[in-house]
Amino acid sequence: MASTIFRTFKVHLFPLYPPSLLKITNGVLFFTTTQQSQTQQHHQNPQKQTKKVSASASATSTQSKKLDKIPKDYEPIIGIETHVQLSTLTKAFCSCPYNYGSHPNTTICPICMGLPGALPVLNSKVIDFAVKLGLALNCRLAFNSKFDRKQYFYPDLPKGYQISQFDVPIASGGYLDVDIPVEFGGGHKRFGITRVHMEEDAGKLMHTEIGNYSQVDLNRAGVPLLEIVSEPDMRNGIEAAEYAAELQRLVRYLGVSNGNMQEGSLRCDVNVSVRPIGQSKFGTKVEVKNLNSFASMGRAIDFEISRQVQLYSQGQDDQIVQETRLWDEGTQRTITMRKKEGLADYRYFPEPDLPAVIISQEYVDNIQNSLPELPEIKRRRYEKMGLSMQDVLFLTNDKNVAEFFDATVAKGADAKLVANWIMSDIAAFMKNEKLSINEIKLAPEELSQLIASIKGGIISGKIGKEILFELLSKGGTVKGLIEEKDLVQIVDPLEIQKFVDKVIAENPKQLEQYRGGKTKLQGYFAGQVMKLSKGKANPGLLNKILLEKLNSKS
Repeated sequence: MASTIFRTFKVHLFPLYPPSLLKITNGVLFFTTTQQSQTQQHHQNPQKQTKKVSASASATSTQSKKLDKIPKDYEPIIGIETHVQLSTLTKAFCSCPYNYGSHPNTTICPICMGLPGALPVLNSKVIDFAVKLGLALNCRLAFNSKFDRKQYFYPDLPKGYQISQFDVPIASGGYLDVDIPVEFGGGHKRFGITRVHMEEDAGKLMHTEIGNYSQVDLNRAGVPLLEIVSEPDMRNGIEAAEYAAELQRLVRYLGVSNGNMQEGSLRCDVNVSVRPIGQSKFGTKVEVKNLNSFASMGRAIDFEISRQVQLYSQGQDDQIVQETRLWDEGTQRTITMRKKEGLADYRYFPEPDLPAVIISQEYVDNIQNSLPELPEIKRRRYEKMGLSMQDVLFLTNDKNVAEFFDATVAKGADAKLVANWIMSDIAAFMKNEKLSINEIKLAPEELSQLIASIKGGIISGKIGKEILFELLSKGGTVKGLIEEKDLVQIVDPLEIQKFVDKVIAENPKQLEQYRGGKTKLQGYFAGQVMKLSKGKANPGLLNKILLEKLNSKS
């Protein structure tokens, strides 16, 4: 039934489709769409098309102004379905690897392609990762679960069904704790998790801008996924975006996925409805897709809430229909993709080619004991160190940054000072050089030594920064750089006094102005002394001696 794209097999057409809808070029199957007339019209009348876009953008601008005036007597209800692509070496039911960006149809086999007689064999790592995530999400685990066939037809689904889980998911009834950033109001939120289930991914349609066909790439077919379905507990775009960001953080900490949204490793579909305050019944649910970043997610949700509230407030709530809408980043609005006439009938039934998934308590306990310190637990620990919530959220956002911080503190450095160095100079260097914290040359023990050297008065803070950037880019040791460049701070009062006397003697005009009332010139004198001492004069001693000399009448 299915067409094949694998080069070593003969290519057959789908007998269910008329030949006019299918096209084969160089052994590759193209699925023909009905967009030809629209595409031709676009190319024939580009000016007309441009005018339409401009008009829609203008309408969006006008609408956004109206939305600001909408009354706040409606409650948004938001839930998220998240697909997480697992970082296994091979696919879910065969030995094919998956590498993002591979040439189309080069990592496929008869199982990926749904050829008759090809039987799936479950990758045990998928179960390991599912149990890990289920435990991390505080879920109840199903010790006896199964796979099911979810049947629907689409060109990128060669079997005509997807292997998934229906009535007995691997995990259910959990929750995820989230800390809302201070700039968004702060606070702690707990969002319910309905279920976590295992399934396989479909292939990918590559739509062409010119022409009336789409190309099918089956490299992604059979890649293992975990779908996480949240409870409808979120009430605005910020909460939804922070929930999704925390989920990304969690899968990265666990090592089950890289969570990269731009690669499709983490994909979120958002369900949004609104209801008048006090009403217990949910409103009509609208699904929003094409959310490629957390910022886009927040904007799309807030727009969709405003759109629905506006229809309610105008007495047009019957125009809110169950549908799938796409977020258009260009116009900053959601647009209709397809209407939903009713619930899809996927005709689920147990997958006959795979046995039940049975796990033991011992197996679960072993995975539980192997879990790393999770973001929520780490945040609470950092708070107990006396760090602000801003510090805590920055440090725990990236597992590698948190590990670097912990390793530095373990060497005896003050937690707040370490956080300050990481969040300021080190973060700025990594951003400018486009490096991760694992790629810089600075070791945690050297950052600890640097902080100790400044605190102990061996070097000044200014010299410390110079040493830091040397360590970040070239590596080495704090002690070695101090000795090599003769950077030990000058703490001898007599030596500093000589520098002060020399600077004052060379700047009689400025001295006269200072004693005439322009006391801000103290900074000028201090800068000149620092320049003369090559930044090595102890700032405290320098300012004390300088003030004595400047205010002396002799």
